[in-house]
Amino acid sequence: MRSCPIERVRNIGFMAHIDAGKTTTTERILYFTGITYKMGEVDEGTTVMDWMVQEQERGITITAAATTCYWKDHRINIIDTPGHVDFTAEVERSLRVLDGAIIILCAVGGVESQSETVWRQADKYRVPRIVYVNKMDRLGADPQRAVEEISTRLGARPLQIQIPIGTEDSFCGVIDLVERKEIVWESDLLGTDFIKRPVSEAYRPEVEIKRKEMLEILSEIDDELMRKYLDDEEISPEEIKKAIRKGTIELKFFPVLFGASFRNKGVHPLLDAIVDYLPSPVDIPPVKGFHPKTKQEEIRKPSDSEHFCALVFKIMNDPFLGNLAYFRVYSGKLKVGASVYNATKDQEERVTRLLEMHANKRREINEVFAGDIGAFGGMKSLSTGDTLCLKSRPILLEPPTFPDPVVSATIEPRTKADHQRLYSALEKFMAEDPTFKVVQDPMTGQTLIKGMGELHLEIIMDRLIREFGVKARLGRPQVAYKETITTEAEGEGKFIRQVGGKGQFGHCYIKIEPIERGRGFEFINKIKSGSLPGEFVQEIEKGIKEAMEAGLVAGFPVTDLRVSLLEANYHEVDSVAIAYKIAGAMAFKEAGMKAKPAILEPFMKLEIVTPDEYVGGLVGDINARRGRIEAMELKGTSRVIRAFVPLSEMFGYATILRTITQGRASFSLEFSRYEQTPPDVQDEIKARIEGRIPFSEARR
Repeated sequence: MRSCPIERVRNIGFMAHIDAGKTTTTERILYFTGITYKMGEVDEGTTVMDWMVQEQERGITITAAATTCYWKDHRINIIDTPGHVDFTAEVERSLRVLDGAIIILCAVGGVESQSETVWRQADKYRVPRIVYVNKMDRLGADPQRAVEEISTRLGARPLQIQIPIGTEDSFCGVIDLVERKEIVWESDLLGTDFIKRPVSEAYRPEVEIKRKEMLEILSEIDDELMRKYLDDEEISPEEIKKAIRKGTIELKFFPVLFGASFRNKGVHPLLDAIVDYLPSPVDIPPVKGFHPKTKQEEIRKPSDSEHFCALVFKIMNDPFLGNLAYFRVYSGKLKVGASVYNATKDQEERVTRLLEMHANKRREINEVFAGDIGAFGGMKSLSTGDTLCLKSRPILLEPPTFPDPVVSATIEPRTKADHQRLYSALEKFMAEDPTFKVVQDPMTGQTLIKGMGELHLEIIMDRLIREFGVKARLGRPQVAYKETITTEAEGEGKFIRQVGGKGQFGHCYIKIEPIERGRGFEFINKIKSGSLPGEFVQEIEKGIKEAMEAGLVAGFPVTDLRVSLLEANYHEVDSVAIAYKIAGAMAFKEAGMKAKPAILEPFMKLEIVTPDEYVGGLVGDINARRGRIEAMELKGTSRVIRAFVPLSEMFGYATILRTITQGRASFSLEFSRYEQTPPDVQDEIKARIEGRIPFSEARR
């Protein structure tokens, strides 16, 4: 039996820039809903959601943690996500399975760089959001500027449904514009007791102005509400809540609330808003996928009576259960002991354990229902993005997408005994984290690990020692360069070999051309239908892809190009698959060298918050690093510098920044796009690859 009807289920996530207060807010919610008896603190390393040792030591969230709580007869499934850009995959995979999100902004910092990133990710999956302006008690809190930046920096429409009472030290509560009530926290430090009272005389004029602004926006959503507003009739709180809910779910606007989670103020109204305004699984359009064999569209409605369908969105290694696979149920129900079909891998497996997760703790359950978030224990074959369903009614859902790693480093075990354990541990990390890759360097034969940043690789090394007892040496971090072409070219590949009686024959003629940055690879077959069997066309494409991986200039993967197959010859007797694969690779190499190949390097979006007196020194340093200043603005008493800089120039930047600003500035760095390297930098990279320049002398 369900513990809660599906209409009263909320699947939500907390997302924000690093240090905006996601984990602190989640801890307060768990305390006020009765899940925990004591509030954990990030600074003390005692939070429930940041359970990893690395998270507690650094005071940051590294992995997305799931938990469940109850508020006003509603079940709220919560995912607390990281704010650091190196772990953006955790946000991506969480948003793929959530129905709603809370975007937390700092009242001092407003919309920061990672706030923009998570907002774009939520836009991609069309996730309804509530904005919670946190840290209202901090010095320099400017709630109005934070609300304005939702429009100016995020391009979104804020709907302010509260007015904060005071700021900084004087912040004591909020005024609810829906019910025209003051909610005030007075002497109670725990925040459990608060007073709801009519609006004070001093705030009434502001309340009426802000309420009128709110009703004007809502009247665009609801015709009946518009009629009442224009006729100056009284509009009940229930009618307002209904209109806010409708507009939020349709992404017409985003309700804005205020609070100071660390001081336990503002969390109760936030919980009410989650229940009142964010969607249940039935408010979201039915999930769409396709049949794995017929490719026809399949739809699953969010109902227990539908055929079972779920998506695996996270794999985690557990020392006792092996792999834990987190999943979201979109339709139907599933019991322990039943068989489930993995449509992604065409495998069937029996469910032995179903778990309800509470961060790193778990509770065994017998059944999951539509809208639930749970975990499988002990199912080895599952991977992130797998679709689970009934074999009789298969469906494939779109998996979450992840960015490519931008940093790599060599890794080797310290002792021969650690060799096998190291590779076994790295395989487990790869299964957990789709942005972490392990590859062999084709030039040197060394093992390379690739990730999203220096901190990402640092955490991997730390986990190797603590979780697996493996000591390894990590080389200097290097940039994950790519290659591309800058002009059109044609190439021919002909492979003919006589082996005994029967020969091997493959021939093709291709054209390659550059395409828009970030588009990857496109293959178009332009030969006449029937002139070459389809399997040989596929082999030509495979050969081209393998040649692209080997690179043209310096051994980096080639990207952002379109390949057109113009012509191919066929021999009745000697044509074989391997010959066409080799011919495809030969044609690509010939065309590639004619197409003026170039090296691409990752460019990062840099945001620095600094006192005004250091701006000149920082701008000069950014220019020296081949950076481009995009904008500078005042934010309170600080100056914000936004720039684009090549990643190769940014290793160890934290130390440089501390030196220039005497430790008074902070920065954030996130991947933006790949750009072509200047000729002198390209020559230097090639020289380093060929061994003409020692690595120690090359720029980092």
